[in-house]
Amino acid sequence: MSKKQKKRKDRRPNVPLSAGPVLQSKEPAAVPRATSLVEQFSADYTYVKQDLRRIGILAGSFIAILVILSFFI
Repeated sequence: MSKKQKKRKDRRPNVPLSAGPVLQSKEPAAVPRATSLVEQFSADYTYVKQDLRRIGILAGSFIAILVILSFFI
């Protein structure tokens, strides 16, 4: 059996994305504060706790049922 040959893609040389001159401003760029990210993000995961509790109760009850059935079968 002969080996399959992979086709090579023609790669372009590394060319900068902008062909024109890069303009630099004299003022530094505004850096966002880290606290602003914390203030904006307020996650509410109460539904996740409820789902995990429900999954735990179901899993525990199924295991208990299997243990009880193992004595009779």
